[in-house]
Amino acid sequence: MEFRPCIDIHNGKIKQIVGSSLKDAGNQAKENFVSEQDGAFYAEFYKKDRIRGGHIILLNAADSEYYEATKAQALSALRAYPGGLQAGGGIHSENAEVFLEAGASHVIVTSYVFKDGHVNYENLERIKREVGKEHLVLDLSCRKKEEGYYIVTDRWQKFTCERIDRQLLDELKDYADEFLIHAVDVEGKASGIEEELVKMLGAWGKIPLTYAGGVGSFEHLRQLKAWGQDKLNVTIGSALDLFGGPLSYEKVLKFMGERA
Repeated sequence: MEFRPCIDIHNGKIKQIVGSSLKDAGNQAKENFVSEQDGAFYAEFYKKDRIRGGHIILLNAADSEYYEATKAQALSALRAYPGGLQAGGGIHSENAEVFLEAGASHVIVTSYVFKDGHVNYENLERIKREVGKEHLVLDLSCRKKEEGYYIVTDRWQKFTCERIDRQLLDELKDYADEFLIHAVDVEGKASGIEEELVKMLGAWGKIPLTYAGGVGSFEHLRQLKAWGQDKLNVTIGSALDLFGGPLSYEKVLKFMGERA
């Protein structure tokens, strides 16, 4: 299990939000933390510690009045730490190269691939050809509905018909270098992780996976390590002291074995 940092950008600001509160209408979100620092500051911070594989997420829609400011923050962060961070949020085959050229190690894609509620294999093949499997992360962020966890798109606001299970993971693994999974119902709440989801992902574990959502204590990290069979990487946002939370960044790295 590795620590994977995050830089979430909304309305041109580095923020930590409650994931389920995000709304395109009015560019709204319930905020846990709004930083006075910019994206490049956090990128350089992670670069100093040689922490790789984190994700930058643009949380505004492309037609938002804030999108260009949000995008500028993302590109600045990528240029500050070339090859160290991934970028996602509104990325498709026609704009992916912009983020890779700015320094992204990978582009992260959801809505472009999950069109009209299902996997759009034509788009998936297209972006794989455009950037290469080795530079592609599929974001399988999900919410609980009825008997399972279903992938959500459009900044976590729309349910698809695609349920995350072993069959879907097997179908998609040959298209991507990694999967990123936000457990949206607990994202930003630091109230505990999604046990059922984590156990399923850990039991699969065929390519690198990063789990985000609900981590608020070292007990949650111990649960994630056990339930995920030590196969899941983890992102901590609102609970981390870098973003006003109680968990020490340095102690988290020590827990992960990334500090002596």
